Amino acid sequence: AAGAPKPLPSSGPKSLREMPHPLATSSSEEMGPALTPSPDLLLPRSIADKDLSLPNGTPVDTSSPASSSSLLNRLQLDDELDVETRDLFVTVDDPKKHVCTMETYITYRVTTKTTRAEFDLPEYSVRRRYQDFDWLRNKLEESQPTHLIPPLPEKFVVKGVVDRFSEEFVETRRKALDKFLKRITDHPVLSFNEHFNVFLTAKDLNAYKKQGMALLSKVGESVKYVTGGYKLRSRPLEFAAIGDYLDTFSLKLGTIDRIAQRIIKEQLEYLVELREYGPVYSTWGGLEVELSEPLEGVSACIGNCCTALEELSEDMTEEFLPVLREYILYAESMKNVLKKRDQVQAEYEAKLEAVALKKEDRPKVPTDVEKCQDRVECFNADLKADMERWQNNKRQDFRHLLMGMADKNIQYYEKVCVT
Repeated sequence: AAGAPKPLPSSGPKSLREMPHPLATSSSEEMGPALTPSPDLLLPRSIADKDLSLPNGTPVDTSSPASSSSLLNRLQLDDELDVETRDLFVTVDDPKKHVCTMETYITYRVTTKTTRAEFDLPEYSVRRRYQDFDWLRNKLEESQPTHLIPPLPEKFVVKGVVDRFSEEFVETRRKALDKFLKRITDHPVLSFNEHFNVFLTAKDLNAYKKQGMALLSKVGESVKYVTGGYKLRSRPLEFAAIGDYLDTFSLKLGTIDRIAQRIIKEQLEYLVELREYGPVYSTWGGLEVELSEPLEGVSACIGNCCTALEELSEDMTEEFLPVLREYILYAESMKNVLKKRDQVQAEYEAKLEAVALKKEDRPKVPTDVEKCQDRVECFNADLKADMERWQNNKRQDFRHLLMGMADKNIQYYEKVCVT
């Protein structure tokens, strides 16, 4: 049926009976290979050393660049992405404030243009509020548990923001919601999800919300399987490396986020004092006729510094901090998917042990164990693919972010150094 979710692929061409059984012997040394990923799945040294490729097939060299110029040349690869093959475009714009008897809220216009057969029309325009985006994300997590779901902006994107109806806050959230939908649109599986289709096309989304919790997919049900307290033996090497990378990445990015917020706070405090400092020279110039011209010049210079510093602080608040926060949340989302993968592997190991402990001879491994193995392989394949996609997006986003902030700082110093 049109709009039906695509079946999740499995990366396992081999059946379970063709693989070494981890419980065929009591020797721990002989049990290891069965749960060790095949050579094509092993992660060489670390995620940073992994050979990546862009969606257009261009290989990406992840080794350290010899110079800043070589880094810039390498990053130009990201600009060669082929966008002509895209068949779904979504934008979020036109925020409007709604004042009702019980509540006040903001809605955003979600515009969709597509040539996909799953859609009845080539273009849609609907209005959605924040809780609708939250509904969509929850539905994607339920129906696509093996995939990384992009994070939503937090209730308060920037610490210290009190007025959630201010133009600055609403615009910051609009950008984040627009990026959220674009990341789903660019995903080869999530973009075909039936709930995403409903979100983009339904005039009345509340009608779908009132239907209650939809039945989870078979893979979703498997994640909720109770393993009876069984603990995972160990993650395969590549997923252990992913976990270590995410922990380090979150720690470093969290430190940058805290420092950046402290810098902005100090800049704003300095700006308040600077605004009080400038008029003093103008008042002084009125009393000292001979010094009037140079004193007015100093006052004007301080005024220029105030304007330049205010613009720099706004850029950091509206452009720099939201990206840091998004990727901190992104890392947490990836960790959650990794935990779900571990749960499925723990279920698989528990089932294998239960089979091994039974006395009677079995000519074949039970079907439910084979299905469980398929779920593990499905998680492995989807998680690896999403990790590579996330790394490519991260490189592009941080390239634009850091180069943009460097330009903003250069512009700031050019303005304050003009005599």
